[in-house]
Amino acid sequence: MPIPHRLKLSPRHITVLKTLIHVVSLLFVAQLVLLTLTGGFGADPVQGISHFTGKAALNTLLLTLCVSPVARWLKQGLLVRVRRLLGLYSFSWAVLHLTAYLVLDLGLDWSLLLSEITERPYLTVGAACWLILCALAATSPQRMQRRLGTRWQKLHNWVYLAVVLAPVHYYWSVKSGVVEPLLYLLFAFVLLACRYRTFKRWLPAGATP
Repeated sequence: MPIPHRLKLSPRHITVLKTLIHVVSLLFVAQLVLLTLTGGFGADPVQGISHFTGKAALNTLLLTLCVSPVARWLKQGLLVRVRRLLGLYSFSWAVLHLTAYLVLDLGLDWSLLLSEITERPYLTVGAACWLILCALAATSPQRMQRRLGTRWQKLHNWVYLAVVLAPVHYYWSVKSGVVEPLLYLLFAFVLLACRYRTFKRWLPAGATP
């Protein structure tokens, strides 16, 4: 009996997948609003909102980094077309995370925000990660890719630093329960290990055996 050909994703499949990403992301936004309005975040809603938005940004960032290895493993090149959308959602959650901290914790005091970032290491790391995601989001359109040329890929390689900084920020920000952020950090390094050949190409000639 003949072996059926592997199902290949079509542009229509990618459209359906992107629609699903939108729906799931908006459901999480709706959950955030519902928990906020109904007191679902408990006695410390500010901490709850910050934790929710921060984890959403981190989860989406890690999911973004999963796309390329999964696409290679499944031999589905079109799958990488959802990577940009996931990256934009990751930055959107990061914006909500920063906004919640700035508005609810600091009362829109920008000078205090700057002071906190410079004095608290976990906020310094978080700010660095946020700025990287901001730069990647701002240069994600195809017109920016064409304008930047080879510099575009060099800029977007900074995502590998962001995927390490984000769980480090999470780890340093918690006072207890460090197992979860450590698992996130471990998973981040697994994702980076999947790109061993990419990092190897960056090394000078003769630097590896």
